Amino acid sequence: MDARAIARWRVRTLRLAGQGHASPEAVVGGLLGVQAENHGQASWAVATRTNGLTETEFARRFDAGTVLRTHVLRPTWHFVRPGDIRWLLELTAPRIRRTFRLHERELGLDGAAIERSRSVIASSLAADGPLTRAALGERLREAGLPAVNLALAVLMADVELEAIVCSGPLVDGQHTYALLDERAPSARRRDRDEAVAELVVRYFTGHGPATERDLTYWATMTVTDVRAGLAAAGDRLASFEHDGRTYWHGGEVPDDGPLEPRGHLLQTLDEYHNGYQDSRDVLDVDGIVPRSRRTVGMALVDAQMVGGMRRRVEPDRVVFEVELFRGLAPDERAALHDAAERYGDFLGRSPELVLSGP
Repeated sequence: MDARAIARWRVRTLRLAGQGHASPEAVVGGLLGVQAENHGQASWAVATRTNGLTETEFARRFDAGTVLRTHVLRPTWHFVRPGDIRWLLELTAPRIRRTFRLHERELGLDGAAIERSRSVIASSLAADGPLTRAALGERLREAGLPAVNLALAVLMADVELEAIVCSGPLVDGQHTYALLDERAPSARRRDRDEAVAELVVRYFTGHGPATERDLTYWATMTVTDVRAGLAAAGDRLASFEHDGRTYWHGGEVPDDGPLEPRGHLLQTLDEYHNGYQDSRDVLDVDGIVPRSRRTVGMALVDAQMVGGMRRRVEPDRVVFEVELFRGLAPDERAALHDAAERYGDFLGRSPELVLSGP
Protein backbone atom coordinates (compact mmCIF):
# COMPACT_ATOMS: atom_id res chain seq x y z
CA MET A 1 0.00 0.00 0.00
CA ASP A 2 1.31 3.46 -0.93
CA ALA A 3 -0.14 6.97 -1.19
CA ARG A 4 -1.17 6.58 -4.84
CA ALA A 5 -2.98 3.35 -4.04
CA ILE A 6 -4.81 5.05 -1.16
CA ALA A 7 -5.90 7.86 -3.49
CA ARG A 8 -7.16 5.40 -6.11
CA TRP A 9 -8.98 3.44 -3.42
CA ARG A 10 -10.70 6.64 -2.25
CA VAL A 11 -11.83 7.51 -5.76
CA ARG A 12 -13.62 4.19 -5.88
CA THR A 13 -15.04 4.47 -2.35
CA LEU A 14 -16.34 7.95 -3.14
CA ARG A 15 -17.95 6.57 -6.33
CA LEU A 16 -15.97 8.85 -8.63
CA ALA A 17 -14.79 5.74 -10.46
CA GLY A 18 -16.26 2.30 -10.90
CA GLN A 19 -19.85 1.71 -9.86
CA GLY A 20 -21.81 4.92 -9.34
CA HIS A 21 -24.82 5.31 -7.08
CA ALA A 22 -28.32 4.78 -8.44
CA SER A 23 -29.73 8.11 -7.27
CA PRO A 24 -28.76 11.44 -5.67
CA GLU A 25 -30.36 10.25 -2.44
CA ALA A 26 -28.06 7.23 -2.45
CA VAL A 27 -25.02 9.48 -3.02
CA VAL A 28 -25.85 11.68 -0.05
CA GLY A 29 -26.71 8.70 2.13
CA GLY A 30 -23.53 6.89 1.14
CA LEU A 31 -21.35 9.88 2.01
CA LEU A 32 -23.59 10.83 4.97
CA GLY A 33 -23.05 14.52 4.18
CA VAL A 34 -21.95 16.55 1.14
CA GLN A 35 -20.59 20.07 1.67
CA ALA A 36 -23.07 22.40 0.01
CA GLU A 37 -22.66 26.13 0.58
CA ASN A 38 -22.48 26.58 -3.20
CA HIS A 39 -25.58 24.87 -4.52
CA GLY A 40 -24.49 24.55 -8.14
CA GLN A 41 -21.10 23.09 -7.28
CA ALA A 42 -22.58 20.75 -4.69
CA SER A 43 -25.20 19.57 -7.19
CA TRP A 44 -22.40 18.44 -9.50
CA ALA A 45 -20.61 16.79 -6.59
CA VAL A 46 -23.71 14.62 -6.20
CA ALA A 47 -24.42 14.14 -9.91
CA THR A 48 -20.90 13.04 -10.87
CA ARG A 49 -21.35 10.06 -8.54
CA THR A 50 -24.45 8.86 -10.42
CA ASN A 51 -25.10 7.86 -14.01
CA GLY A 52 -26.63 10.60 -16.12
CA LEU A 53 -28.25 12.81 -13.48
CA THR A 54 -29.05 16.28 -14.88
CA GLU A 55 -29.11 19.60 -13.06
CA THR A 56 -32.85 19.86 -13.73
CA GLU A 57 -33.58 16.47 -12.21
CA PHE A 58 -31.45 17.16 -9.15
CA ALA A 59 -33.28 20.46 -8.64
CA ARG A 60 -36.61 18.63 -8.82
CA ARG A 61 -35.57 16.16 -6.15
CA PHE A 62 -34.08 18.86 -3.94
CA ASP A 63 -37.28 20.88 -4.16
CA ALA A 64 -39.24 17.75 -3.22
CA GLY A 65 -37.09 17.36 -0.11
CA THR A 66 -35.49 14.00 -0.84
CA VAL A 67 -32.19 15.76 -0.09
CA LEU A 68 -32.03 18.53 2.51
CA ARG A 69 -29.51 21.31 3.22
CA THR A 70 -28.58 22.64 6.63
CA HIS A 71 -25.67 23.58 8.91
CA VAL A 72 -24.38 20.26 10.20
CA LEU A 73 -21.09 18.36 10.68
CA ARG A 74 -19.00 21.56 10.34
CA PRO A 75 -19.85 25.29 10.50
CA THR A 76 -21.17 25.27 6.94
CA TRP A 77 -24.03 23.84 4.89
CA HIS A 78 -24.22 20.18 3.92
CA PHE A 79 -26.66 18.06 1.96
CA VAL A 80 -28.04 15.27 4.13
CA ARG A 81 -30.85 12.73 3.87
CA PRO A 82 -34.11 13.55 5.72
CA GLY A 83 -33.76 10.40 7.81
CA ASP A 84 -30.31 11.45 9.05
CA ILE A 85 -30.79 15.15 9.64
CA ARG A 86 -32.01 15.13 13.23
CA TRP A 87 -29.53 12.72 14.82
CA LEU A 88 -26.65 14.35 12.95
CA LEU A 89 -27.69 17.76 14.26
CA GLU A 90 -28.08 16.51 17.80
CA LEU A 91 -24.60 14.98 17.66
CA THR A 92 -22.60 17.69 15.87
CA ALA A 93 -24.45 20.97 16.58
CA PRO A 94 -23.06 21.53 20.11
CA ARG A 95 -19.46 21.83 18.89
CA ILE A 96 -20.45 23.79 15.76
CA ARG A 97 -22.25 26.29 17.98
CA ARG A 98 -18.95 27.40 19.51
CA THR A 99 -18.12 29.23 16.28
CA PHE A 100 -21.44 31.03 16.22
CA ARG A 101 -21.41 31.86 19.95
CA LEU A 102 -18.37 34.04 19.28
CA HIS A 103 -20.31 35.95 16.63
CA GLU A 104 -23.35 36.25 18.89
CA ARG A 105 -21.25 37.92 21.59
CA GLU A 106 -19.58 40.24 19.07
CA LEU A 107 -23.00 41.26 17.74
CA GLY A 108 -24.58 41.68 21.16
CA LEU A 109 -27.16 38.95 20.56
CA ASP A 110 -28.13 37.74 24.02
CA GLY A 111 -30.28 34.77 25.00
CA ALA A 112 -33.51 36.78 24.90
CA ALA A 113 -32.80 37.96 21.36
CA ILE A 114 -32.00 34.42 20.22
CA GLU A 115 -35.22 33.06 21.73
CA ARG A 116 -37.29 35.84 20.15
CA SER A 117 -35.66 35.16 16.79
CA ARG A 118 -36.51 31.47 17.00
CA SER A 119 -40.14 32.28 17.80
CA VAL A 120 -40.49 34.79 14.95
CA ILE A 121 -38.92 32.44 12.39
CA ALA A 122 -40.94 29.40 13.47
CA SER A 123 -44.25 31.27 13.49
CA SER A 124 -43.53 32.93 10.13
CA LEU A 125 -42.75 29.61 8.48
CA ALA A 126 -45.75 27.91 10.07
CA ALA A 127 -48.01 30.62 8.68
CA ASP A 128 -46.41 31.48 5.34
CA GLY A 129 -43.47 29.17 4.63
CA PRO A 130 -41.31 28.31 2.89
CA LEU A 131 -39.63 31.73 2.94
CA THR A 132 -36.33 33.12 1.68
CA ARG A 133 -33.66 34.47 4.00
CA ALA A 134 -34.49 38.00 2.84
CA ALA A 135 -38.16 37.55 3.72
CA LEU A 136 -37.32 36.12 7.14
CA GLY A 137 -34.86 38.94 7.74
CA GLU A 138 -37.66 41.42 7.15
CA ARG A 139 -39.89 39.61 9.68
CA LEU A 140 -37.06 39.66 12.23
CA ARG A 141 -36.38 43.36 11.73
CA GLU A 142 -40.09 44.10 12.15
CA ALA A 143 -39.80 42.33 15.52
CA GLY A 144 -36.98 44.70 16.52
CA LEU A 145 -34.07 42.32 15.92
CA PRO A 146 -30.84 43.47 14.17
CA ALA A 147 -31.22 40.96 11.35
CA VAL A 148 -28.87 42.31 8.69
CA ASN A 149 -25.67 40.94 7.16
CA LEU A 150 -23.71 38.82 9.66
CA ALA A 151 -26.41 39.10 12.33
CA LEU A 152 -28.99 37.60 9.99
CA ALA A 153 -26.60 34.81 9.00
CA VAL A 154 -25.98 34.00 12.68
CA LEU A 155 -29.68 33.99 13.54
CA MET A 156 -30.48 31.69 10.62
CA ALA A 157 -27.63 29.33 11.50
CA ASP A 158 -29.01 29.19 15.04
CA VAL A 159 -32.43 27.94 13.97
CA GLU A 160 -30.81 25.38 11.68
CA LEU A 161 -28.58 24.08 14.49
CA GLU A 162 -31.60 24.06 16.81
CA ALA A 163 -33.38 21.73 14.32
CA ILE A 164 -36.20 24.23 13.85
CA VAL A 165 -35.63 24.83 10.13
CA CYS A 166 -33.85 23.32 7.14
CA SER A 167 -33.95 23.90 3.41
CA GLY A 168 -37.15 24.41 1.50
CA PRO A 169 -37.48 24.40 -2.30
CA LEU A 170 -35.61 26.88 -4.47
CA VAL A 171 -37.70 29.87 -5.58
CA ASP A 172 -36.39 31.75 -8.62
CA GLY A 173 -32.95 30.34 -7.87
CA GLN A 174 -32.99 31.43 -4.23
CA HIS A 175 -32.86 29.11 -1.25
CA THR A 176 -35.79 29.05 1.10
CA TYR A 177 -36.24 27.79 4.65
CA ALA A 178 -38.96 25.47 5.89
CA LEU A 179 -39.82 23.86 9.20
CA LEU A 180 -37.69 20.78 9.73
CA ASP A 181 -40.61 18.87 11.23
CA GLU A 182 -42.50 19.33 7.96
CA ARG A 183 -39.58 18.47 5.66
CA ALA A 184 -38.35 15.49 7.68
CA PRO A 185 -41.31 14.17 9.69
CA SER A 186 -39.78 10.71 9.99
CA ALA A 187 -36.25 11.82 10.90
CA ARG A 188 -34.55 9.23 13.09
CA ARG A 189 -33.13 9.89 16.54
CA ARG A 190 -30.23 8.11 18.20
CA ASP A 191 -28.84 8.12 21.69
CA ARG A 192 -25.39 9.68 21.71
CA ASP A 193 -23.36 6.47 21.79
CA GLU A 194 -25.37 4.99 18.91
CA ALA A 195 -25.01 8.21 16.93
CA VAL A 196 -21.24 8.33 17.41
CA ALA A 197 -20.87 4.71 16.30
CA GLU A 198 -23.09 5.21 13.23
CA LEU A 199 -21.28 8.36 12.15
CA VAL A 200 -17.88 6.70 12.50
CA VAL A 201 -18.90 3.60 10.56
CA ARG A 202 -20.62 5.51 7.78
CA TYR A 203 -17.79 8.02 7.37
CA PHE A 204 -15.08 5.39 7.03
CA THR A 205 -17.29 3.18 4.86
CA GLY A 206 -18.12 6.09 2.55
CA HIS A 207 -14.75 7.91 2.62
CA GLY A 208 -12.13 5.33 3.56
CA PRO A 209 -9.30 4.78 3.73
CA ALA A 210 -9.09 7.76 6.09
CA THR A 211 -7.59 8.58 9.46
CA GLU A 212 -9.06 9.45 12.84
CA ARG A 213 -8.02 13.07 12.37
CA ASP A 214 -9.65 13.22 8.94
CA LEU A 215 -12.91 12.43 10.72
CA THR A 216 -12.36 14.83 13.63
CA TYR A 217 -12.10 17.60 11.03
CA TRP A 218 -14.97 16.39 8.86
CA ALA A 219 -17.54 16.09 11.64
CA THR A 220 -16.13 18.51 14.26
CA MET A 221 -15.60 15.56 16.62
CA THR A 222 -13.08 14.89 19.33
CA VAL A 223 -10.48 12.14 18.97
CA THR A 224 -12.01 10.56 22.08
CA ASP A 225 -15.41 10.29 20.37
CA VAL A 226 -13.90 8.92 17.17
CA ARG A 227 -12.04 6.23 19.11
CA ALA A 228 -15.19 5.35 21.04
CA GLY A 229 -17.01 4.94 17.73
CA LEU A 230 -14.21 2.77 16.36
CA ALA A 231 -14.39 0.56 19.45
CA ALA A 232 -18.15 0.22 19.02
CA ALA A 233 -17.80 -0.58 15.31
CA GLY A 234 -16.32 -4.01 16.03
CA ASP A 235 -15.61 -5.93 12.84
CA ARG A 236 -17.56 -3.52 10.62
CA LEU A 237 -14.35 -1.61 9.92
CA ALA A 238 -10.76 -2.63 9.14
CA SER A 239 -7.48 -0.74 9.19
CA PHE A 240 -3.88 -0.69 7.93
CA GLU A 241 -0.76 1.34 8.67
CA HIS A 242 0.97 3.62 6.17
CA ASP A 243 3.61 6.30 6.69
CA GLY A 244 2.98 6.60 10.42
CA ARG A 245 -0.81 6.82 10.11
CA THR A 246 -3.60 4.33 10.73
CA TYR A 247 -6.14 4.26 7.88
CA TRP A 248 -9.66 2.94 8.49
CA HIS A 249 -12.04 1.65 5.82
CA GLY A 250 -15.12 -0.47 5.27
CA GLY A 251 -13.24 -3.74 5.07
CA GLU A 252 -13.41 -4.59 1.38
CA VAL A 253 -10.24 -3.83 -0.59
CA PRO A 254 -11.12 -2.82 -4.16
CA ASP A 255 -9.36 -3.94 -7.30
CA ASP A 256 -6.47 -1.55 -8.01
CA GLY A 257 -6.77 -1.74 -11.79
CA PRO A 258 -7.26 1.21 -14.17
CA LEU A 259 -9.76 3.84 -13.04
CA GLU A 260 -12.86 4.50 -15.12
CA PRO A 261 -13.40 7.35 -15.61
CA ARG A 262 -9.83 8.59 -15.22
CA GLY A 263 -10.47 12.35 -15.35
CA HIS A 264 -12.56 14.68 -13.19
CA LEU A 265 -13.30 18.39 -13.00
CA LEU A 266 -14.39 19.17 -9.43
CA GLN A 267 -14.61 22.04 -7.02
CA THR A 268 -12.34 21.95 -3.96
CA LEU A 269 -15.52 21.72 -1.86
CA ASP A 270 -15.94 18.21 -3.23
CA GLU A 271 -15.68 15.38 -0.72
CA TYR A 272 -12.56 14.13 -2.52
CA HIS A 273 -10.80 17.23 -1.18
CA ASN A 274 -12.83 18.52 1.77
CA GLY A 275 -13.74 15.09 3.06
CA TYR A 276 -10.23 14.92 4.55
CA GLN A 277 -7.65 17.13 6.16
CA ASP A 278 -5.03 15.02 7.91
CA SER A 279 -4.32 12.86 4.85
CA ARG A 280 -5.30 15.20 2.03
CA ASP A 281 -1.72 15.01 0.79
CA VAL A 282 -2.44 11.76 -1.07
CA LEU A 283 -4.09 13.92 -3.77
CA ASP A 284 -0.66 15.34 -4.65
CA VAL A 285 1.87 12.55 -4.29
CA ASP A 286 4.42 14.29 -6.53
CA GLY A 287 4.13 17.62 -4.72
CA ILE A 288 3.29 19.60 -7.87
CA VAL A 289 0.36 21.65 -6.55
CA PRO A 290 1.52 25.24 -5.87
CA ARG A 291 0.74 26.55 -2.41
CA SER A 292 -0.33 29.81 -4.02
CA ARG A 293 -2.80 28.28 -6.48
CA ARG A 294 -5.61 30.71 -7.19
CA THR A 295 -8.29 28.48 -8.67
CA VAL A 296 -11.23 27.12 -6.71
CA GLY A 297 -11.50 23.90 -8.68
CA MET A 298 -9.46 20.79 -9.38
CA ALA A 299 -8.54 18.84 -12.47
CA LEU A 300 -7.81 15.22 -11.58
CA VAL A 301 -6.31 12.40 -13.59
CA ASP A 302 -5.88 8.95 -12.04
CA ALA A 303 -6.84 10.31 -8.59
CA GLN A 304 -4.10 12.99 -8.61
CA MET A 305 -4.46 16.76 -8.94
CA VAL A 306 -2.92 17.85 -12.24
CA GLY A 307 -4.35 21.36 -12.50
CA GLY A 308 -6.53 24.09 -11.03
CA MET A 309 -9.92 24.66 -12.64
CA ARG A 310 -12.30 27.58 -13.08
CA ARG A 311 -15.80 27.10 -14.44
CA ARG A 312 -17.68 29.75 -16.43
CA VAL A 313 -21.34 29.04 -17.21
CA GLU A 314 -22.83 30.85 -20.20
CA PRO A 315 -26.34 30.59 -21.71
CA ASP A 316 -25.50 27.81 -24.15
CA ARG A 317 -22.06 26.58 -23.09
CA VAL A 318 -19.83 25.98 -20.09
CA VAL A 319 -16.12 26.83 -20.24
CA PHE A 320 -13.60 25.00 -18.06
CA GLU A 321 -10.30 26.85 -17.78
CA VAL A 322 -7.61 24.51 -16.44
CA GLU A 323 -4.18 25.76 -15.41
CA LEU A 324 -2.00 22.66 -15.52
CA PHE A 325 0.61 21.90 -12.87
CA ARG A 326 2.50 19.56 -15.21
CA GLY A 327 2.45 18.47 -18.81
CA LEU A 328 -0.14 15.87 -19.77
CA ALA A 329 0.10 12.95 -22.16
CA PRO A 330 -2.52 12.79 -24.95
CA ASP A 331 -4.52 10.13 -23.11
CA GLU A 332 -4.55 12.28 -19.94
CA ARG A 333 -5.82 15.26 -21.92
CA ALA A 334 -8.50 13.02 -23.40
CA ALA A 335 -9.55 12.02 -19.86
CA LEU A 336 -10.11 15.69 -18.98
CA HIS A 337 -12.06 16.28 -22.19
CA ASP A 338 -14.26 13.35 -21.23
CA ALA A 339 -14.78 14.92 -17.80
CA ALA A 340 -15.81 18.20 -19.44
CA GLU A 341 -18.33 16.33 -21.62
CA ARG A 342 -19.91 14.72 -18.55
CA TYR A 343 -20.11 18.04 -16.73
CA GLY A 344 -21.60 19.70 -19.82
CA ASP A 345 -24.25 16.98 -20.09
CA PHE A 346 -25.22 17.58 -16.47
CA LEU A 347 -25.67 21.32 -17.11
CA GLY A 348 -27.32 20.83 -20.50
CA ARG A 349 -24.66 23.01 -22.14
CA SER A 350 -21.93 22.49 -24.70
CA PRO A 351 -18.56 22.12 -22.91
CA GLU A 352 -15.33 23.86 -23.83
CA LEU A 353 -12.08 22.81 -22.14
CA VAL A 354 -9.20 25.31 -22.21
CA LEU A 355 -5.85 23.96 -21.01
CA SER A 356 -2.92 26.25 -20.22
CA GLY A 357 0.46 25.85 -18.54
CA PRO A 358 3.13 23.17 -19.04
